[in-house]
Amino acid sequence: MRLLFSHKGQSIVEISLITPLLLAALYVPVDFGIMIFSGHLTQNAVRDGARIAATTDLLDNGLATTLATQFKPNVPQRLASRQVTVNYYANGSANCAQYVEVIAQGTYNLFWYRLIALLRAAPPTSITITRTTQMRYEHQPDTNTGNCATRTATGTF
Repeated sequence: MRLLFSHKGQSIVEISLITPLLLAALYVPVDFGIMIFSGHLTQNAVRDGARIAATTDLLDNGLATTLATQFKPNVPQRLASRQVTVNYYANGSANCAQYVEVIAQGTYNLFWYRLIALLRAAPPTSITITRTTQMRYEHQPDTNTGNCATRTATGTF
């Protein structure tokens, strides 16, 4: 008995049907991995910024803005609307521990979810990444205890 249909080309049809699903399944973890890596790089930038800010002599609003300007290029370029803020907390009369706080924030746009949104689904298309680090100000007596609550200088870029 002779078959009416040939099996030639069956594998190319199967691979053409499976390939988009395989690529989608592989891209989702890659997209989240890039997002996590961006958060890690942002945390490193914030730590480095706080380390430098904690060792400067006296912080005022102008110097805090200058430091924020210098730290911003260290935040990953793939984050949209990047912003760096440097805050200095001190209280001139009290014996509180002075400290520097550096905050970096940006938005990571998820590529895969934007593609899903084309299918009229409503997943979030972006995630905000915010990292903060506080470090003790180096130019103060060791006897200062308890964190100061008064912000005396701030700079955002």
